[in-house]
Amino acid sequence: MRNIWLGIGLLLMLGFSSCQKDEFTHAEIMTDFGNIEVILYNSTPKHRDNFIKLANEGYYDDLLFHRVVNGFMIQGGDPDSKNAAPGQSLGRGGPGYQIDAEIGAPHFRGALAAARDGNPLKKSSGSQFYIVQGRPVTEEALTQMENQKSLKYSPEQRQVYVNDGGSPFLDGDYTVFGEVVSGMEVIDKIAELNTDSNNRPTEDVRMKVRILE
Repeated sequence: MRNIWLGIGLLLMLGFSSCQKDEFTHAEIMTDFGNIEVILYNSTPKHRDNFIKLANEGYYDDLLFHRVVNGFMIQGGDPDSKNAAPGQSLGRGGPGYQIDAEIGAPHFRGALAAARDGNPLKKSSGSQFYIVQGRPVTEEALTQMENQKSLKYSPEQRQVYVNDGGSPFLDGDYTVFGEVVSGMEVIDKIAELNTDSNNRPTEDVRMKVRILE
């Protein structure tokens, strides 16, 4: 798991944000499986500010991680999940607005990204987010992604993907607006839960989100 100094060093190399720890907004996602601390990127101000706003309003409190795919990601933030019956299909709820795309950062393991529907402008859901668990990535797979999606990974980005893994097939299509700095083991625990046919955990995983001062 990358620690914060490595995460910040990578952000500096990749041009995503400042290298000073105190210039990041930190947030904590609390679950019964443990807590996840994330930083929010200054390079995605619309997503950063929206996440802060919703967290401070208590919007996320008691919502579920309603979609979990082991080896890929865990997703939450659907307000319909708060009082959802067992087995209820989820994933369509939100605050009634979308966020303009701020696409740029890659989907490394631990990336915090905005979910979205299939809109042509790639606007993000107003509240739903996912955290990448990811799988190992080869140099060959990265080259294939570059060719398929007209991307160009830097040597530093390739190093992170190969060493830590991720989900590069999402690059260029979804906004990554932060990253995990502690608690990846919590994500791994949640990702291992049994799920139904809609990838919803059969055991409810509720969250609370707070912005750290």
